[in-house]
Parts: sequence; structure tokens; C-alpha cells
Amino acid sequence: MRILALDTATEACSAALLTSPGADLTQARVLGRYEELGKSNTQQILTMVDALLAEAQMPLAALDAIAASIGPGAFTGVRISVAVAQGLAFGAGLPVVAVTTLETLAWPMIQGGAAGVLACLDARMGEVYWGCFAADAAHGLTALGAPQVGPPASVALPEGRPYRGIGRGFAAYPELAAQPGLTLDPEGCRALPNARDTAWLGALRFARGEGRDPAELSPLYLRDKVALTEAERRRQPAT
Repeated sequence: MRILALDTATEACSAALLTSPGADLTQARVLGRYEELGKSNTQQILTMVDALLAEAQMPLAALDAIAASIGPGAFTGVRISVAVAQGLAFGAGLPVVAVTTLETLAWPMIQGGAAGVLACLDARMGEVYWGCFAADAAHGLTALGAPQVGPPASVALPEGRPYRGIGRGFAAYPELAAQPGLTLDPEGCRALPNARDTAWLGALRFARGEGRDPAELSPLYLRDKVALTEAERRRQPAT
């Protein structure tokens, strides 16, 4: 199995290439590139892809699928992630697999044995993107509800398990640490999505037959607003 993964949905830009002798991922090898750019751009992600394929001595057409981060995240970054994945997939005749940024964030903690994970990204405008996840033997992880966007006070953990938190939403809004049953660590609060984890989830999904036509890939925005109005900014509390 050969899966290329892309993620430009946040201020981190990353690409990864997962290769495995078969569907058994215990022998998988992952190459990756990661850089925090502040603003992701098309040229940087394509440079990363070229470098990974060159290192693996593998043409694009030799891949089985492309795993794309579909958001939520920065509007422009999400569009770049989806558009680049579609362009590469169309050009090489490959299927695509969709993975959300929140799933990507949660995955390493699920792999580490966490019973539950609260993944949280700074959505700007006084809001966070967030979602809760648990381990799933067949699918790697499962969402405990739909991904959400809203003020920190709107975040609510489903009952029945302890949770670990991950993502820069916690660094932006420290009050989220007060959630009952939630454990945080400084490294987790600095985390952004990394395509290495997108690649693992993409491989699991592709092995289950979830590859799709690139034309079916669509962004996950959660909201249709990118900035506050002047009046809304004046109503924001001082920081």
C-alpha cells in the first residue's frame, strides 16, 4: 500500500508518504515533511510532495491513493489542501480519502492508549473547532459526535470516559483546561495536524474500501464567515 497525505489546513504545512507491503500496517514506513509557515501555500506543499517521491524513488502514478485533509481550518489552507489533492489525483488517476484535521490531531493520542480525546483548534474570532474521539478496533478511531465550531464555553465532553486534550485551541483559550475529566500536557497544547497521522488514517480507510473519486472531495468549513465585522470586534473583550 502506498498512500500520499497532504495537510495545509492550518498554519502547519505537511506531507507524508506511507508505504506498506500490504494492508497490514504493522510493517508500514512513513516519510514526512512538516513546516510551520504561518500561511500555507500551494508551492510549498508541492515542493514537499516532490521531495518525498524523490526520496522514495517512486512516481506519483505508483501510489494507491491520496489522503487529503479537508478541514476544518483556515479557509484558504483548506481550499489548497483539497485542490492540490484533487489535482494530483486527477492527473495520476488515483482515488482520494478524506480525513479531517480534528481526526488527524486525535490519532496519535488514540494510538497511545487514550480512552477519549478532545481535539481542539483555534478558529479565531473567539471560537474553536473541536471534536471528541474514542478508539475503534476496526476503524482506528470513531467520532463521538459531529465536529463543532463555537466559543470555548460551548465545548462539552460526552460522559463515560476520561479525555486527553490536544491542539492549539487549548493554548489560545486556557479556560478549556477546566473541563471535568480532561487531562492536558504542554506538548499537546502546542500540537497542529501533521500529515504523518493523516497518512495512517488514510491507509486504514483505503484498506476498508473508502477511496473515492477526486471530484467527490469537498472542504469541511463548519462556518461561512472568515472575519468579524467592525462592530463585532468592538464588542470583543479586551485581551
